[in-house]
Amino acid sequence: MNEPTHETADLADEVADAVRRCPDVVDLSSGPFATVATYLPGRKVPGVALRDDEVEISIVARQGRPLPEVADEVRAAIASLVGDRPVNVHIGGMQ
Repeated sequence: MNEPTHETADLADEVADAVRRCPDVVDLSSGPFATVATYLPGRKVPGVALRDDEVEISIVARQGRPLPEVADEVRAAIASLVGDRPVNVHIGGMQ
């Protein structure tokens, strides 16, 4: 998304909250080189990159569950928020 708007900020916050509520997600992560984020005026939402054609999420996962299942859980948690955009989930660490 090119120009951050109030709607973009709200959506980024809603997506971040939904991801954090997933039981196998410890927290969001900015990913390698701190590149996964939505940049807003005066702040950023780390771990959530909203783009016109896709959404990228970077998380730290809880150990014990297969990582593809954790990624699917994240996708399901935000599906109603992001519409038809594909969701790429990066697991940047485990605890």
